[in-house]
Amino acid sequence: MSRVSQAQAQENRQRVVATASRMFREKGTAVSIADLMKAVGFTHGGFYKQFASKEDLVDEAIAHAFAEQAAHSAVAIEEHEAARRTLIEQYLSVWHRDHAGDGCPVSGFAADLGREPDQAARAHQVYINGVRNRAAQLATGDDDGMAQLCTMVGALVLARATRGNPLSEELLQAARTALIESGTGQSESQQRTD
Repeated sequence: MSRVSQAQAQENRQRVVATASRMFREKGTAVSIADLMKAVGFTHGGFYKQFASKEDLVDEAIAHAFAEQAAHSAVAIEEHEAARRTLIEQYLSVWHRDHAGDGCPVSGFAADLGREPDQAARAHQVYINGVRNRAAQLATGDDDGMAQLCTMVGALVLARATRGNPLSEELLQAARTALIESGTGQSESQQRTD
């Protein structure tokens, strides 16, 4: 049996992290190591050559998800309102509801991190920083974006839980309308004071 080169081992590790990131957002961190490794095309035993524990993998999967999100979210400051509106529309879309594995790590990891208070501190810190950064993308004027993010995440989680019922799309639409109108209203009031 030939040994895997360092470069190949690193590539394999990244494949496991990327797959775990997607699977954990889609199915939760309770996904078994065996199922994860099968999805990547590796044996279960190979996991422990790459990671000390599943908790280490969860940490890396969270960091990977936020890094992936950040790479897709770079927006110039002067385009903030248009970017904010696009973020709201995409976040509260049927596609995002139905594709949790490719979706936002804020909603994707929230329930698991809330249920697992013993999760490593660095995972929580990566998650906390990701939440703050996502809220900052929604900030307008004196609004720090936190309430808007809470509305988006809450609506998405509820829409996923009610998928298959017309209520699901009603929840997405209600949140989209409320957030877009509130942002427009703030912009108009700010313009009147300038």
